[in-house]
Amino acid sequence: MIDFWEITIPELSGDTPRRAYCYVPDSWQEDQALRFPVLYMFDGHNVFFDDHATYGKSWGMLEYLQESEAPLVVAAVECSHDPNHGRLHEYSPFVCQVDDLGCKLKGKGRITMEWWIGQFKPFIDRHFPTLPDREHTFIAGSSMGGLMSLYAVTKYNRVFSRAAALSPSIWFAEDKLEKLLRTSRMSRDTVIYMDYGANELGFHPTMRKQFSVVTGILLERGINLTSRIVPNGDHTEASWEKQIPIFMEQLFYGLEL
Repeated sequence: MIDFWEITIPELSGDTPRRAYCYVPDSWQEDQALRFPVLYMFDGHNVFFDDHATYGKSWGMLEYLQESEAPLVVAAVECSHDPNHGRLHEYSPFVCQVDDLGCKLKGKGRITMEWWIGQFKPFIDRHFPTLPDREHTFIAGSSMGGLMSLYAVTKYNRVFSRAAALSPSIWFAEDKLEKLLRTSRMSRDTVIYMDYGANELGFHPTMRKQFSVVTGILLERGINLTSRIVPNGDHTEASWEKQIPIFMEQLFYGLEL
């Protein structure tokens, strides 16, 4: 079962509507006493439906969940489509100048996550069959959503225990990101999956080096990390779809249900 509805986020985009989504396993229809872990996902319009996706191809998450019968609620929110880099402003944890884009990002990532934690998560926990505790609360995304997933599990580790960051934009504000990773309070049971596609490593001159730096910091912190370079992987939903079974295995690894 999947629901989607319109919401507004006044703190970020005033009264401009966007979609929220929530998938619940079919098994709940048979036994409504069941409760499930929750995976929160960025770029919700790209998660489930091709006809909602920006480029006409989604992650195919609905098909995966139905075929695998994964015991998981998946809640997602559409990003801003403001043509003045609205998505980048919302999904950047840091104020930073991006010369490639010729703009300065406003660093609304903290506001974004405070809304997710303070308003969206409580709504999902009230209306859907969730296990709301930290152990069973995950987060995932790709590109800038991957950066935000890494930021969320690091900065808000009291809320999220596990994260999947696919093709994360970790070359944004490198010094600030490294400081965050080194100094944030993170539990040693934190699980992080992070990857890059082999075909995208040349997109930015510092991507390969920064991937090594970030994984090194996380390993030094004692975090349970899985990092991969995906053979022939691209910066596309079709490529990220192929990684779903792999990062799902990591999110569920060792978890007691």
